[in-house]
Amino acid sequence: MILSVFGAGAQPAGAATSGDVLTAQPVSVYLAPGRLLEVPVDAWKILYRSTSATGAANQVSGLLLVPKGSHHGTRPIIAYAIGTHGLGDQCAPSHQMQRGTDAELALISLLLARGWAVAVTDYEGLGTPGTHTYMAGISQGHAVLDSIRAAARVPGAGLSASAPVGIVGYSQGGASAAWAAQLAPTYAPELRIRGVAAGGVPADLRRVAENLDGTADFGLAAAAGVGLDAAYPELNLAGYLTPEGRTLLDAAKDDCLEDIKRALAGRRLADLTTADVLALPAWQARLAETRAGAVAPKVPVFLYHADGDEIIPLSVGRTLRADWCARGAKVLWTSLPAPSHVLGAVAGAPLAVQWLDNRMRNLPTLTNC
Repeated sequence: MILSVFGAGAQPAGAATSGDVLTAQPVSVYLAPGRLLEVPVDAWKILYRSTSATGAANQVSGLLLVPKGSHHGTRPIIAYAIGTHGLGDQCAPSHQMQRGTDAELALISLLLARGWAVAVTDYEGLGTPGTHTYMAGISQGHAVLDSIRAAARVPGAGLSASAPVGIVGYSQGGASAAWAAQLAPTYAPELRIRGVAAGGVPADLRRVAENLDGTADFGLAAAAGVGLDAAYPELNLAGYLTPEGRTLLDAAKDDCLEDIKRALAGRRLADLTTADVLALPAWQARLAETRAGAVAPKVPVFLYHADGDEIIPLSVGRTLRADWCARGAKVLWTSLPAPSHVLGAVAGAPLAVQWLDNRMRNLPTLTNC
């Protein structure tokens, strides 16, 4: 049954705000394909109000997962920002977790095991109409913060708007968590955020794109171009694509991660465009705007990165650390002895969960700026 929250304590028509829940549908989520190994939680597929990168109202889908049973005191709410899933609607975590095909649910289970509620956003355009605004940090940060607001407004979930909050994410999710940390003081100042854990953060998209050009993972850079173009229409990516580039990127809009990587492996931006897109003034302006680090988070941050990250260079993470530290942020940084981007997620997840647990317990915060 899909529950409409209007008339159930939500804002009346004409007074809609970001984080308002439009629908909440009870669902089940699974750890394995074939709907095997059901996760013992109360779960809702939600549709909620948020804000685009340019300040327009939009609608975003996601999941809310709440451990079964009572919880002494106010149950913490953790926003889990997913890593790259792809651009097609079928790639959305709210869809994949119901089918048992989302590997990140295993990491989310570490949070659920602590008794915390977990809000998982699909981000703008992933599972909802329009192209996914992949790697548009402002849009992603808004979607994360509004998923927390929405979680507290789902009827029957038993969550409070005054609950202690944590945010965690890796890769695309790391960027989303970083942007949520930067945006929170002005966009969602009412949230009681205790800390933000961000791993493998692609803080500088131009640097990441240069690193991926011509590699097996070039599809990630191409997808980011599609996502930024969707967020900022003045970029006019289509006007600079070759016929082959248009065909490949139009197809990518309906694909999930592995298909995007396979179709674009080894390609270069110059192969698909008629101009040096990254050098165009409009693109340079938006890439600068999307670079994380210009604003210091007001809450403690755990920032981690794999030494051997082949997708997002370790130097990108170190620069973000330096930028935030120079602006007075409380940052605990660690480089992980992991040989790849994916293994960095695996190695960092338990550390991030323990760090968040310390924040939920109000233990002293360590920094190493």
